[in-house]
Amino acid sequence: MSIKEIYSIEQISKQYETGEMPVLVRCSDRNDYICKYMRTPSSAHKLVCELIGAYMIKNWSISSPQMNLVRIKREHWNSLQGSKYISQSPAVGYMKLSSVFDITHTTYAFVKKSKETLVQLLKIALFDFWMSNEDRTYNNANLLYDLKTDEFVSIDYGGIFNTSSFNYPMSLLTQTDSILYSEVFKQYKEVYEDEVIMRCALGLKEYYIDALDGCKGVVKLILKTIPIEWCIDDKIVSNKISQILDSEWVEKVWDNYIQCLKDNLYE
Repeated sequence: MSIKEIYSIEQISKQYETGEMPVLVRCSDRNDYICKYMRTPSSAHKLVCELIGAYMIKNWSISSPQMNLVRIKREHWNSLQGSKYISQSPAVGYMKLSSVFDITHTTYAFVKKSKETLVQLLKIALFDFWMSNEDRTYNNANLLYDLKTDEFVSIDYGGIFNTSSFNYPMSLLTQTDSILYSEVFKQYKEVYEDEVIMRCALGLKEYYIDALDGCKGVVKLILKTIPIEWCIDDKIVSNKISQILDSEWVEKVWDNYIQCLKDNLYE
């Protein structure tokens, strides 16, 4: 995966009314990007998490929008009436996709309940357990679904590392902390027997190890890509990534993932 630095070429066209107040802007590669930016000094840690998550997810062969660093020009903030947030630091921009919809309690019924999409969902859940992503839960899927390819599309990584906690040890997700506790996952329980779902999950062990091997190869690239303007100590980031690649953590995550899946299947 190659993350480039691009820049805005038009006024911001939209601001989303979600927690991070992201903005939509046309960029120099002629694509529209949904951008998260430095609203406060503490935002930098979440932006680093977004960057790490975007790099890592590609090594898991999970569909996710192209992410680039976006410099939104000062004059392009002017379209936001009364906006207090004008950031000259690079934003994290996700390319806006067509033919997708957000997974919500009103849309998950339109997902194709195939073995392929089941395995996709199980992979995304395992990724979240590995990275302690606390921002993809039963009431907040943080997923898109692509109608053309029948694929789940993973988005938003600001909640990894136990919600961007760089100064504390990693802690495991619980049974109710993940997408495995969501309504979209429960729909698969109505289509497939518990044993079938469990076999699909257990079959991911080799995939899990191979994905992590690939992730080890992008650590230096991640550190190199972090913008200076974010004022983040490379050593803190490097230490955090080392924690999730540690063999003890890797095994704990796998065991916890399987146990939480069992608990949700056989409850």
